[in-house]
Amino acid sequence: MSYRSKCLGLLILLIGVTTAWAGDAIPKAAWKRPIGLPLADAGTKKSTLEASHIDDGYWQGAPVGGFGAGTFSRSYRGDFSRWHLKTGVHKYENIPANQFAMYQKSEGAAEGVAQALLADHPKDGTLSKWKWDYPVGAGNYYSLYPKSWFDYNWDKFPAHVVLEQFSPILPDNYKETSFPVAVYRWHAENPTDKAVTVSIMLSWSNMLGWLRTYSRDFNGRVAEGNRNRFAEDNFSAGKMKGIVFERNGSVPAKNEWDGQFAIAALEEDGVEITHQTTFSPTGDGKQVWEPFAKDGRLSNSDVNWISSGEDLAAAIAVRFTLKPGEKKIVPMVISWDLPVVQFGAGRKWLRHYTDFYGTDGNNAWKIAKDGLQDASRWSDSIDAWQAPYVNDESKPLWYRGMLFNEMYIVADGGSFWGRPVDSDHRTAPVFDFLECFDYPFYATLDVLFYGSMPVIKFWPEIDKQVVRQFADTVPQSLPDKYLWQWKSEQTGKQEFRIRKVKGAVPHDLGVPREDPFMQVNQFSWQNTSDWKDLNSKFVLMVYRDYALTGKKDIKFLKDTWPAVQEALEFLRKYDRNGDGIPENDGFPDQTYDVWVVRGESAYCGGLWVAAVRATEEIAKVLGDKTAAAKYHELFARSQASYIKKLWNGDYFLYDTSSEYRDNIQADQLAGQWYASMTGLGDIVPQEMQKKALSRIFNYNVMKFADGQMGAANGMGADGTIIKTNEQVQEVWGGTTFSVAALMLSDGMKDEAYRTAWGIYNVTYEKKGYWFRTPEAWDISGNYRASMYMRPAAIWAMELANPPAVKTAMGGN
Repeated sequence: MSYRSKCLGLLILLIGVTTAWAGDAIPKAAWKRPIGLPLADAGTKKSTLEASHIDDGYWQGAPVGGFGAGTFSRSYRGDFSRWHLKTGVHKYENIPANQFAMYQKSEGAAEGVAQALLADHPKDGTLSKWKWDYPVGAGNYYSLYPKSWFDYNWDKFPAHVVLEQFSPILPDNYKETSFPVAVYRWHAENPTDKAVTVSIMLSWSNMLGWLRTYSRDFNGRVAEGNRNRFAEDNFSAGKMKGIVFERNGSVPAKNEWDGQFAIAALEEDGVEITHQTTFSPTGDGKQVWEPFAKDGRLSNSDVNWISSGEDLAAAIAVRFTLKPGEKKIVPMVISWDLPVVQFGAGRKWLRHYTDFYGTDGNNAWKIAKDGLQDASRWSDSIDAWQAPYVNDESKPLWYRGMLFNEMYIVADGGSFWGRPVDSDHRTAPVFDFLECFDYPFYATLDVLFYGSMPVIKFWPEIDKQVVRQFADTVPQSLPDKYLWQWKSEQTGKQEFRIRKVKGAVPHDLGVPREDPFMQVNQFSWQNTSDWKDLNSKFVLMVYRDYALTGKKDIKFLKDTWPAVQEALEFLRKYDRNGDGIPENDGFPDQTYDVWVVRGESAYCGGLWVAAVRATEEIAKVLGDKTAAAKYHELFARSQASYIKKLWNGDYFLYDTSSEYRDNIQADQLAGQWYASMTGLGDIVPQEMQKKALSRIFNYNVMKFADGQMGAANGMGADGTIIKTNEQVQEVWGGTTFSVAALMLSDGMKDEAYRTAWGIYNVTYEKKGYWFRTPEAWDISGNYRASMYMRPAAIWAMELANPPAVKTAMGGN
């Protein structure tokens, strides 16, 4: 049975639930927190980090917005504050006028209740006539990305209302997953014996011209020329009404701040829409709030003007009456059409969604219309996709929710999806997302090795395109000279690196402030052309993308085969003693980029052995018998040396020659993890795997904070925490998940989930890192690098047990 047919069957089963009542349809696996409830002892960034290192606090919520479309999010207290609409740039600023409000009145009551749905208030006194400070804890926030819900439960509201919000992030869908639209479905039920009138107001600012700078807020925004207009359109069962936000001269779009926004809803039998076309969001807001608070209607004012620099906003209200026991679902949407992306060097690109809506920036209303029309279908499709995972009671409930919530980063992590302006429409669009906003490198390969797991599982064609991009870079030589930052710090003088050496796989595909995807390997902290993990990881990702997509895409292997061979031969030159394993060179020449490695090492050596094994298998598939024999011999020799030099009877040594030689590294079996996941067999014997994993569990997990925080990167042979290096004593969430995945493959189920639980515990229970999951934290729980790519590796745990094609141990 195909995946789509399975989903169709599930969809039929779910429709009755999802359309009946949202409160019943919220899956048990969804993460839950009382609306606006503060968190005691929340985590912060490490005190040693620079002031610019991002720490927005724990007031976060699930984002909306498609892959490469730009995203924003509403926190669990109700404010719209996080903005990733300018590609690759993080902005964090609450916009008070961007808000929902609710009015309710029971039949016969003297007056209704109107309330802004924010458990806070503007700190600058704007919109002072509005009723702010929704009661903390009056209902719950839930999230199971791409969906989230606000379940409003306040004793002054007689009707029970649940907001369901999402964008159409759908598996194996390369169209709607890119759409710049956010759907808000209001599920209302009247549990009383009297009719209740309900009205939902959505207000929004005209944000065109706000995305010009790389700053972390909206300082420097330009509002001149902005204007709003009321719009309406016939719909199958009524009328679509709303506001289009525009800007003089912005259509057709030429710059990344050109285009439109729109807010809209459906007016049908029993549903009335009123509007305020323009108001000042920096005033007291009386002209909006006074009529809304009176009876849930706005004034239907079409007064508008063109901004000469002042901010503009608008609002719509959707009003309906529920009979006793009646239920109703009312959709609203926010859409945006910002077709152009322009990176720092000036090159312009068109976002992928323009393949379906055009490139002129004049289609926000059309996008909104599709959002209203398809809201129910999209909602049901998301439920059908998630159901097999979230209803699998053989796995812990916390894990089932975290699986999807950690997927937020693929869209929200500065994702880009598009092609250059004026390029051939048949050219495959580029897709990538950032390592994180503090380290804003696109497709950082040593991290993507972990963080791309949901992409290869659900959007494999995207992932294969990313791997093809890396393959294209392997033969490139970029001889420009740059400062080598780490080395310069160590020596006290200027040290330099070459941007990229021919044969080296680049660390990244560029940065937003330069010319990404054209100028690669921008990372200057280390000289990554001499790194010992990147080339092996590239080879393993090639084989992974072939193996996990049914072993059918021979063309993909043929296209990448020259780069695979060149990458492996380039790395082989570091095998200076001829034992079959490249040696690390006494600096942090791998993903742990401040942790020195010297000589043969468990991490890089294991990746190498697995990569050679993968290359042998690729050669066999392609019918290259000479290459297959060559790499089989190399695999046998390197495997034997790896075990002889690094196995100490209990675990694999960190390396052979550095001060960290005896450390127990959590990630020591990374190569075996990939080999097990892709069916390449045992790179090292099963008994060694299990013995090493047991040592990691007992030491790196259970001796670090009593097993409450995940797996520490390194531990002393005697179980002590090593404090001479920052990264050794950190927990990395993505690494922990990869270790847990291999534990699952090796039948260590209890240890696997206990290991992974530590990441959940810190992120969602103790320190408040939801929807900003960091790369790392130390034993205090304070973090480094939020909104990080690597924790998406939790999906490796769902890829842990494919059928093995054969054992690889015959070479030993």
